[in-house]
Amino acid sequence: MSIPIVAIGASAGGLEAISELLAALPAESNMAFALVQHLDPAHESLLPELLAKKTSMPVVQVRDELTVEAGHVYVIPPNATLTIVGQCFRLTRRPSGTGLHLPVDSLFASLAQERGSAAICVVLSGGNADGSRGVRAIKQAGGVVFAQLPESAKFPSMPRKAIETGCVDFVLRPDQIAHALVRLGHHPEIQTTPEPPPDATPDEPLAPDEEVNLRRLFRRLRSVHGVDFSHYKRSTLRRRLARRMALLNIVSLADYATALESDSIETASLYQDFLIRVTAFFRDPQSFEGLSAQVFPLLSATHSTKDPIRVWVPGCASGEEVYSIAIALVEHLGERLASIGVQIFGTDVSETAIELARAGAFSAHHRAGSIERAPGALLRQARVRLHHREKHPRPVHLRAPGRHARPALLAPRSHQLPKCPHLPGHDHAASRDAYFPLRITSACIARTRPLGDRGNRE
Repeated sequence: MSIPIVAIGASAGGLEAISELLAALPAESNMAFALVQHLDPAHESLLPELLAKKTSMPVVQVRDELTVEAGHVYVIPPNATLTIVGQCFRLTRRPSGTGLHLPVDSLFASLAQERGSAAICVVLSGGNADGSRGVRAIKQAGGVVFAQLPESAKFPSMPRKAIETGCVDFVLRPDQIAHALVRLGHHPEIQTTPEPPPDATPDEPLAPDEEVNLRRLFRRLRSVHGVDFSHYKRSTLRRRLARRMALLNIVSLADYATALESDSIETASLYQDFLIRVTAFFRDPQSFEGLSAQVFPLLSATHSTKDPIRVWVPGCASGEEVYSIAIALVEHLGERLASIGVQIFGTDVSETAIELARAGAFSAHHRAGSIERAPGALLRQARVRLHHREKHPRPVHLRAPGRHARPALLAPRSHQLPKCPHLPGHDHAASRDAYFPLRITSACIARTRPLGDRGNRE
């Protein structure tokens, strides 16, 4: 089982906040704490020595490829960027030049990539916006985000910018964050490994009282946010519920359901947690090999130049699946893309996820691990076609000459299954999201054109 890692980011005024947080933690912990503080790149750091006076846990300045151990505090060295890879820390030299250095974002993004729903991050005092991108990555992965109460911060800009993203779960003083972390680390149902794909965990029958209280939660979410979660996979929702309950120090599902009925903020937080999906570029490479070998040849062979190939990806989350299919289809069509129209429709009930999908800008670290899953020649196409500039991210563009040669991501703001409107005459439905039970998946399949009309269903 992986050691829980808490990533902490701070800048100006951070020493006081970090000291307060560490002083409130117990001498022994089942967690590891990785600290990124903005440091002068030209001078040695005294931070490890200063923090060692505030905690009984060992405080260590990170070395490259150092293995993570529980009950330790790890501090970034000067002139470096710190990331997590597996169970080890990785250090790279700080980029040269006058560009903006955002080491907190880098650490948070790597933790989100490695730990998924088990990622935990904390944003403390600082005078800039570092960390605001990283908390989005943590939240999108299903992790937990804390921010210091701005009024308690010497420099409130960093926690305030993080809060403005809408991705912060709890806004607390540093000592309160420490107490919440202790509860989180000791809760018996909290996952310390990334949440498994939903199709890897079968649903088990619930006790009658648990089913009753789950339905209370579903009614509350439906009345406030208009989304019915009663058909979603129970095992996934129960893990997310366990985390919310641990953060609030609530043990009974009945007590949590009662609290939710009068707490609109927690209702909104639970709603966002339920919407999070585990997604990646080229997830399940065998599926993409099957698309290229069996589905795409059939579609392209029977294609009419006046009628573009249409692909629908329901439950597309932040768009990785849509862009992966686009890359695979462009690779298959090759030069024929100039004369064959392609339209790819990605839909999702989460407006936050759809905005990310529309932007189509993915960090280099976010792409690095999952792009490597691309089978065969797709890996080359993925590297060529997914553009990213750290200062000015731009959307993915998949273009080729010709009037109909633009694969398009068209994502309605809200698209709830199985009541969604029929998307016009699509040829292929990529409904592999196992958060959907068989009844909803079947509804997606029923909307594709029959094979004789070029329809294909995955």
